[in-house]
Amino acid sequence: MSTVSETTHDSAVAMSAPPSSDEGLTPAQRAQKYGLSQSGARPGLPEYVRQLWDRRHFISAFASAKLTAQYSQAKLGQVWQVATPLLNALVYYLIFGLLIGTRKGVPDFVPFLVTGVFIFTFTQSSVMAGTRAISGNLGLVRALHFPRACLPISFCLMQLQQLFFSMGVLVLILLGFGQLPTWSWLLVVPALALQFVFNTGLAMVMARLGSKTPDLAQLMPFIMRTWMYASGVMFSIDLILKGKHVPAFVEIVLNANPAAIYIDLMRFALIDSFHASQLPPHVWAFAGGWALVMGVVGFVYFWKAEERYGRG
Repeated sequence: MSTVSETTHDSAVAMSAPPSSDEGLTPAQRAQKYGLSQSGARPGLPEYVRQLWDRRHFISAFASAKLTAQYSQAKLGQVWQVATPLLNALVYYLIFGLLIGTRKGVPDFVPFLVTGVFIFTFTQSSVMAGTRAISGNLGLVRALHFPRACLPISFCLMQLQQLFFSMGVLVLILLGFGQLPTWSWLLVVPALALQFVFNTGLAMVMARLGSKTPDLAQLMPFIMRTWMYASGVMFSIDLILKGKHVPAFVEIVLNANPAAIYIDLMRFALIDSFHASQLPPHVWAFAGGWALVMGVVGFVYFWKAEERYGRG
């Protein structure tokens, strides 16, 4: 290797190495030259899906652990998983069914009401948990490297597991009011599957928004309460609109409301007196469309900010 000598003011000879081959390279070019990659960089969408699939056991275990810990400090423990929506249904029955009289014209009002409360609670709880999925787990996000979508998916899976407990009580209520099992009960499976996909997509949207705006979690209860009143949980939308001259777009919006669609599908599947004529037109197409659009849009929207979660 050749060297270049240089005489200093005190006649000492200094040896200098030739210019480095990295001089003039940008940090990105230097990283590419040595095969380096950004820590926590967002992977491509197919790779991201593969990473999520590899962590499916973590997602399931995390959801089960969160569900168990949720009521660990309460004396009744897991009983509250069922008692909470039942108490909500009782309050709504007293106020809307008895005082306001929304039960008039609705056969089997108690199964009608309890089904609506349980199914809407599934969506409501998923959205609320999704809003805090990142902001409420910053320690985990900053300490470990994993696809951040694991968190909103886990919380939605947790709410699905909790719904299964409620469904057991719902079956007892249905039987108590003379609703015997029929083949239509099998429709519960695709209806819940579509609702789960919709809930997960919406939870991912809210998780990204909530990660940068923690105050959104304080606003969400008011938004969800408004959504509940527009979803026919405590009353029949058809009976409310009957004889009223409302703008056409209002009726379209109410019938296309995803929460109302999933509630109607469950009522149609479980309650004999709830007939197909009470379902909005093309209800299954709407249910599948909402699940597909929200699932895909929510997943991509969340993935786009993958490298920013837990920073700043």
